[in-house]
Amino acid sequence: MPIWLILLASLGAVHVAADVLRLVATLTFGLRARPRGDLRRRYGSWAVVTGPTSGIGRAMALELAGRGLNVVLVGRDPAKLRDVAGAIARSHSHHGVRTKTVVFDFSLVSTVQGEKAMAALRETVEGLDVGVVVNNAGVAKPGAMFLHEAEVEPLMRMIRVNMLALTKVTAAVLPGMVMRGRGAVVNIGSASAEALPSFPLYSVYAGTKAYVGEFSRGLSVEYKRKGIDVQCQVPCLVETNMISRAMKDIFLSQFVVTPEEYARAAVRSIGHGRMCVPNMAHRVQLLGMRSTPDFMLNWYRLRLHLQQRAIFRSRRCYRIALL
Repeated sequence: MPIWLILLASLGAVHVAADVLRLVATLTFGLRARPRGDLRRRYGSWAVVTGPTSGIGRAMALELAGRGLNVVLVGRDPAKLRDVAGAIARSHSHHGVRTKTVVFDFSLVSTVQGEKAMAALRETVEGLDVGVVVNNAGVAKPGAMFLHEAEVEPLMRMIRVNMLALTKVTAAVLPGMVMRGRGAVVNIGSASAEALPSFPLYSVYAGTKAYVGEFSRGLSVEYKRKGIDVQCQVPCLVETNMISRAMKDIFLSQFVVTPEEYARAAVRSIGHGRMCVPNMAHRVQLLGMRSTPDFMLNWYRLRLHLQQRAIFRSRRCYRIALL
């Protein structure tokens, strides 16, 4: 048998074996991601959760409180922050769980007002045994559109919330974690950046989430020896305000998980790898995307997002007509 044929067959076998190992690792992640003992004992008694007033953030705050962690809630709406704090108090008062709130509009980060809020956050966490931070706050608006159609300010707001604020919040809690020699940073990424070759008409959003993934991978390597687990979690479709009704109607319901389902799996996954997809339904979606040729995914996503763009534009025109 010619040597070139042997080498080609060997390369093919290695490629197939690698794909099989990735498949097994992805599907069995839920079995391997057992809770790492008592999160409070392992990491610290306080958690910081950004964007905690709805969706994944609210569910994560309640789930962490259910594990006995006190929670610092960081968001822009004081009334909604009080509502979440009250829900935690009602549900977990028997655990003695405490809450603190910090009003912070992340779209104003790096402005004078934003720096005041950042100082308030640093003052709040100073002296607390912050063991877990969940950087969940994010925005996807203005939605599906070509770049030349979008106004600049909403895009800049997205960049400030999804990238700058996440970086600053992480930088605010890391010194205490380094000093104590333990901690966990959980950054909420997106399959739009980690599983798909492109995310047309949402290019800026996907770009911000690609930053979250790369930022997390780098910090994970930097801080592992200091006892700090840095992780990027990659959700696919979750029933939140960021998912439009148009998108919800398109996808099969079994692939869209509730925030509570996501949070249960997400908290179990803390500390298990620098990149993870907590939910089984999302892992199945991820395998499907990774086994599909890029040109097919690009064609499908562009077609799908053009449909969403048409829906958004028709609704916008309808709202303008009502004014």
